[in-house]
Amino acid sequence: MQLAENKAFDRWSNYLGAMRDRDFCVSTGRVTKVSSLVIESLGPKVFVGELCKITGHGKHASSCMAEVVGLRDRSVLLMPFGETRGIGLDGDVVGTGASVSIGIGPGLLGRVIDPFGRPLDSHPIADVDGEVALRGEHRNPLSRRKITSVFETGMRAVDTFLPIGKGQRVGIFAGSGVGKSTLLGMIARDSRCDVNVIALIGERGREVGEFLAQTLGESGLARSVVVVATSDQPALVRELAAHTATAVAEYFCGCGKDVLLIMDSVTRFAMAHREIGLSVGEPATARGYTPSAFAALPRLLERAGSFEGCGSITGIYTVLVEGDDLHEPVSDHMRAILDGHIVLSRDLANQGHYPAIDLLKSVSRLASDLWSKQERETIRAALRLLSARERHRDMIEIGAYRHGSNSEVDEAVSVYPDIERFLMQDPDEVEPRQAAFAKLQSLMANRRAKP
Repeated sequence: MQLAENKAFDRWSNYLGAMRDRDFCVSTGRVTKVSSLVIESLGPKVFVGELCKITGHGKHASSCMAEVVGLRDRSVLLMPFGETRGIGLDGDVVGTGASVSIGIGPGLLGRVIDPFGRPLDSHPIADVDGEVALRGEHRNPLSRRKITSVFETGMRAVDTFLPIGKGQRVGIFAGSGVGKSTLLGMIARDSRCDVNVIALIGERGREVGEFLAQTLGESGLARSVVVVATSDQPALVRELAAHTATAVAEYFCGCGKDVLLIMDSVTRFAMAHREIGLSVGEPATARGYTPSAFAALPRLLERAGSFEGCGSITGIYTVLVEGDDLHEPVSDHMRAILDGHIVLSRDLANQGHYPAIDLLKSVSRLASDLWSKQERETIRAALRLLSARERHRDMIEIGAYRHGSNSEVDEAVSVYPDIERFLMQDPDEVEPRQAAFAKLQSLMANRRAKP
């Protein structure tokens, strides 16, 4: 009898404990102001980053989900993920108590999703392990491994002159129409990695379909997860796409995979962050970018790398160079964060030189650790000749340079056509790194053998 009474007492104690921990009062706020991008409300009790549901009143009322982006005095600043049409004054605002998360699992492979993890290819996603928060957490810098392995892209110019390591973060700096998307598709399709995660941020809707069908192809899509936020979607959705793609990459990295994370483009991520910052009253700095936009870039990019006990995330981020100005604010800031940058030249693109990589303006900060001694000597010799020709290019092109004036320039002029042919590569052509180096070393050896 005593035992039964003790069990009943324990059971009621558990019930009472659960009831004490449960909040039975729903905190509700009301809309006080609606602008084009931001909704202000009085209450509820929420935290920055929390998801809220906003519901309008009346015959044509609608509802939408929004995220808390700031708190001002006693007002809550919310940015909706969709249209504000149908939301009016005194609409209900209810906090969910959670931030944005998505379902994650191996079933994402081969799929095209939106920033909320919802499929865009009309088929449900199966084989989901659980949910993860999108914005991630700070990593201990001592948890990173030294980068010693080469990440092969299949492109001669990159694998020889600008080698990328597994876990390295590299930027592709280019203006519009210089071949950036084709270059990304080739790397995603032909590189040696386990999983591709591709974020298309702020792209035109037409270009998304073309990239998937023509540039990436079926074979590339089969081992990829593509996250899409087109240019017509709200700033918060475009900003969220970058975090979604990075969270997906972190999941596969945690499974021990070597992941290639491609983000096109990080400039549009910064632009979306600028819209959000200006809407909540942040001061504008260089070219209208807010301080939080520059602070968000390193937080996002530091999530890529090579980590102890995991796989690796090799990040390739495109940077749209406004007006072909390599010193505009986002480009300057990105060069300081990244482990290397590949600059695409409009002049080379106009000459039909593909890929239009300007080697003398590009750099890989880990190249010295990834080259062997012989490879380093070959690359330095080739770069020295390319630099000598570049210094005298104007004189050479107008015919003012006379053979015999400078032996190094004579050698550079002689070997330049061969190096140029080596650097050019068709989008459908793939060449292993060792074969590319053997070809370049043979080219340079033949040059030395000439009288």
